[in-house]
Amino acid sequence: MERTQVRIAAFALLALLGSSIRVARAEVVEHITHTGTAIHQEVVLHATPARVYAALTTSGGFDKVVRLSAAMNSEMKAKLGTAPTVVSHVAGGPFVAFGGYVTGRQIELVTNQRIVQVWRSGSWQPGVWSLASFELSAQGAEDTKLVFDHVGFPAAEADHLAEGWRTNYWEPLAKYLAAPAAAPAAAPAAATEKH
Repeated sequence: MERTQVRIAAFALLALLGSSIRVARAEVVEHITHTGTAIHQEVVLHATPARVYAALTTSGGFDKVVRLSAAMNSEMKAKLGTAPTVVSHVAGGPFVAFGGYVTGRQIELVTNQRIVQVWRSGSWQPGVWSLASFELSAQGAEDTKLVFDHVGFPAAEADHLAEGWRTNYWEPLAKYLAAPAAAPAAAPAAATEKH
């Protein structure tokens, strides 16, 4: 059997098994500007926008994503620090991830639709901040399209950051979302505030 036929047979088998099997997937479409000053990635995740939003805007949910990341499961972990994962669900609130290596503030939170953050890496010069935007939209009944844009980072970091978003955000997020969902973690009503 050719590789294409094997893939078609595998997808047909999964379709026959129904929705009881959740496949961890993070299909990434990516574009980095020629000047290295912007990253645009589109990811399709097998979960509703509400589950994706909750995973990205709750400390407990995002801590589980971080623990599944490449950074936390490599020799880099020793360099990251020990600060706990903290993700505010209120616009203006702070976030801390990867042991304190990534920090910032939530700028805009629109429940199940949009997250905008001022974001920085611990390796950047003091005072250097970037802007990260996550736009969520339903794709059918069970999938979410996440459109991600990142601007304002040091140009030399573009390739490293693009790879980091894939291996430390999208891939572990897909794994986390593939696990059977407990009761959905709803973000508090204050998360819909815009500033």
